[in-house]
Amino acid sequence: MFLKEKLAINPEKICPKLESFIKEKMDLLKRDGVILGVSGGLDSAVTAALCVRAVGKDKVLALIIPERDSASETKTDAIMVAKNLGIKYIFEDLTPKLKMFGIYQLLPSRFIPKAWRGKTVRRFYELYAKKVGESPFQSGLLGSKGLPYADWLNKSNAYYRIKHRMRMVILYWQAELKNLLYVSCANNTEWLTGFFVKFGCDGAGDVMPLLPFYKTQVRELAKYLKVPKKIQEKIPSPDIMAGITDEYAMGISYEKLDLILVGLESKMNFKDIAKEASISTELVEYVNDLYKKSDHFRKVYVPEF
Repeated sequence: MFLKEKLAINPEKICPKLESFIKEKMDLLKRDGVILGVSGGLDSAVTAALCVRAVGKDKVLALIIPERDSASETKTDAIMVAKNLGIKYIFEDLTPKLKMFGIYQLLPSRFIPKAWRGKTVRRFYELYAKKVGESPFQSGLLGSKGLPYADWLNKSNAYYRIKHRMRMVILYWQAELKNLLYVSCANNTEWLTGFFVKFGCDGAGDVMPLLPFYKTQVRELAKYLKVPKKIQEKIPSPDIMAGITDEYAMGISYEKLDLILVGLESKMNFKDIAKEASISTELVEYVNDLYKKSDHFRKVYVPEF
């Protein structure tokens, strides 16, 4: 199949090129090493492994920056990744900084027992989708003007996006203090669908080595780099709100999503993509809508003269 063939990669050839890229940019920008945020997820684990192979473990610093809503295993998994690679890491709790902004008061989740938060958040998510006709994620790619429940959507976006932007600030702060290259962990699937925060910890950075690769391709890189099995098999999650995983928020599996994105980038028509990926045309239209609505995430508008 054309789409699956387009997704096939050779990690053995790709990884050395990515390692050279990281090392070259570190030298070009006259940095003494590299820094990245390690979340305990797949993308940051793969990026960290590439950095170690590129510049050596003594020149890699990992920042682990969870907060009150982070899953319990976020810190332990991130530390496991760092220790497995033998790299230095700094742990910083983001919670006090977020409290200064009053973030945790924006949504009523603070009144819900922790054990119930995941189900409650999903219930709100599903009620919104039923009433509006699209998910909060899809609605949140543009402003809320003219939408029902605009105030709730605004607060929800503000609630989670500041977490990624505060992490970006901390990463750049440490990068500049220690003269390090800030390596972002964004992948192409997130980039094309807007499943990242503009100017957030993955949407910013000095270099983005994984940006040419879709999520399913990053999984192939992880196998080659011998990322711990637990991390490879972990359900991808933005880790910003209880109960929300990547695929739940987007309403589609990464396997199907990547096939559609390959088809869209290859300029195939919707019916052909749907037929080859064994999905509905409506699902292709949905992903194309994510791509169009998130266009402004990938740019800053500048006037033309």
